[in-house]
Amino acid sequence: MASLALSFLPSPCSSSYSSPLSSSHCIIKCPSSPFHRQQLSSSLLGLKKIGWKKCSPPAHQKRKHHVTTQAALLDALLFDCDGVLVDTERDGHRISFNQTFAQNGLDVAWDVDLYGELLKIGGGKERMAYYFNKVGWPKVAPSDFAEQRNFIASLHKQKTVLFMNLIQQGALPLRPGVARLVDEALSNNVKVGICSTSNEKAVSGIVRVLLGSERADSISIFAGDVVPRKKPDPAIYLLAAETLQVLPSRCIVIEDSAIGLQAAKAAGMMCIVTRSGYTAAEDFTWADAVFDNIGDPPNVKFDLEFCKHLLSVKSKSPR
Repeated sequence: MASLALSFLPSPCSSSYSSPLSSSHCIIKCPSSPFHRQQLSSSLLGLKKIGWKKCSPPAHQKRKHHVTTQAALLDALLFDCDGVLVDTERDGHRISFNQTFAQNGLDVAWDVDLYGELLKIGGGKERMAYYFNKVGWPKVAPSDFAEQRNFIASLHKQKTVLFMNLIQQGALPLRPGVARLVDEALSNNVKVGICSTSNEKAVSGIVRVLLGSERADSISIFAGDVVPRKKPDPAIYLLAAETLQVLPSRCIVIEDSAIGLQAAKAAGMMCIVTRSGYTAAEDFTWADAVFDNIGDPPNVKFDLEFCKHLLSVKSKSPR
C-alpha cells in the first residue's frame, strides 16, 4: 500500500470558533504558507492528482481572491463511511471477517487489537492479502498469484453478505449527528457524497438502510474498486470532486482516520475528523477540526454553518 507523507502540507495557523449550538470550543486551522496547489496529470490513475509547488498566483487570481473571500463557498460535503457514518469496524467488519474465515475452515481469527493494526491498510481485500503475505497463506489457498486474488475476492464477497446481515438487523446504528448534517447539507443545495475504501454494496446498503431511501437517492457513492489505489491515496476524493463537478477547495471531508485525513489533504480538501473507537489515539495534527462526533441536540458538536465558517477562514487566510 502506497504511503503518502504529510510533510508537504503547509504549516497551520489557528483560529478560534465557538459553536452557537453547544458550549464546546474548537480550534480550527487554516493554511498560512506560500505554497499553492497545482494539478498534476497522472496517467496511471487517469485522474488529476494534487501536488504542491511554491509559486505565486497570477495577478487576475489575486484580484479574484479579494472578491470571493466574503462568501463561504461550500459546494460538497464528503463523508467517509466506516467509523464516520457508523462505527462499524470492531463489531461489524471484524466479526464478519472472522465468521467468513471460520465458515471456510481457515485457522484465522482477528482479535480487537490485531484488527486495529490491520486498519492501517485501506480496503478489506487489501487487508486480507497483507495479513496472509505477512503470516503465511492458508493451506487451502492457491499458490498462483492470480488465483490468490480470486480466493481473496471470494472471501470478501462472502464477508460482505454477512456484514450486510448485521446492517439489516439494525445491529450497527448511525453515529450521532450524521442524519442531521446530511439533511442540513441537502436542504441548502450542498452536494453530499460518501467516499469509502469499503465494498460498494456494503456502503450503499448502509446509506439506504440507515439513512433511508429518500436521502440515499440524493447521495453520490464512491466506494470499493472504483479507483485503482485506495486511501491514503487521494484518488477517491479527486474522483468525487470531478464527478460532482466541484472544486476540491470547495469541499469539506469528514473522516475518522489518519489515512483518510491524508487522502483528503492530498486532494486539496479541508478535513474535519470525528474520532471513532479505533482511531481516537491517531495523529490528527493536520485536521482542520477534531471532534468526538458530529452530535445531535442537545449535544451538537458542529453543523453546516461551522463547515462554511472553516472555508471562510481558509479563503481569508494569507496565501
